[in-house]
Amino acid sequence: MSESDLRLVLIGWGAIGRRVAELLESRGAPVQIVAIGLREGSDLTDLPEGIAVLTDPAELAPVSPDLVVEAAARNCVAGWGRAALDLGCDFAVTSTSAFVDEALFAELRALARKKRAHLVIPPGALGGIDALSAAARLPLRSVRHEIIKPPRAWASTAAAKLCNLDHLTDATTFFEGTAREAADAYPKNANVAVISALAGIGLDATTIALVADPAATINSHVVRAEGDFGKMEIRLDNRPLATNPKSSEMTALSLVRLIETRAAGVVI
Repeated sequence: MSESDLRLVLIGWGAIGRRVAELLESRGAPVQIVAIGLREGSDLTDLPEGIAVLTDPAELAPVSPDLVVEAAARNCVAGWGRAALDLGCDFAVTSTSAFVDEALFAELRALARKKRAHLVIPPGALGGIDALSAAARLPLRSVRHEIIKPPRAWASTAAAKLCNLDHLTDATTFFEGTAREAADAYPKNANVAVISALAGIGLDATTIALVADPAATINSHVVRAEGDFGKMEIRLDNRPLATNPKSSEMTALSLVRLIETRAAGVVI
């Protein structure tokens, strides 16, 4: 490890965390994963050798991280976020459905300002979030975000009670509502709804449509926005993670880009 390497702590060692670590290693990024945050009693058999395991946010301080990245679950955001930001360390969140809790979002945002750190919301499976965020500097009239996935990606969610996922013959919109409602009801599949909402007109004004499409083999996102800036339509067709069809490869790649950007000191 070079003294100039970025000291990274990953919270979570699921499909996304593993893929991020794999990509950072294969790309030779100037990054050292100094610790992984896990729940007490988690399986430790496949963790990289020599990496510290943290089971309590209070254990962050001794490892002196430069960046903490949450890739676990929304119930991990509050504790690890408070601990990281209180150290003056930037904290990146993938489980953005945690921010349907306005009080938590306001608390972490205020703590980041106080400690001169950043609460970072990566674009995840989306692209064009910079354009949507820029457009929101002028009034936006509408933002609609469609999330289209194969039926198996919606298995074990509330969608299974709304339609017969195993016997769909056509694309079926089983949910349409606000970003807050979508992220709250589908936290693993619709974290991304919070991202487009926070970039644009907010959780309660952004329309989210969730679609199960038997013809789909990939996860797609279509974001349409209209306002004083003009109109935009952004579509991404993302390959699912091989180990988790609910998430996209782009989600892991977005985190790798974020981490490498911090390590390189160049922002694009």
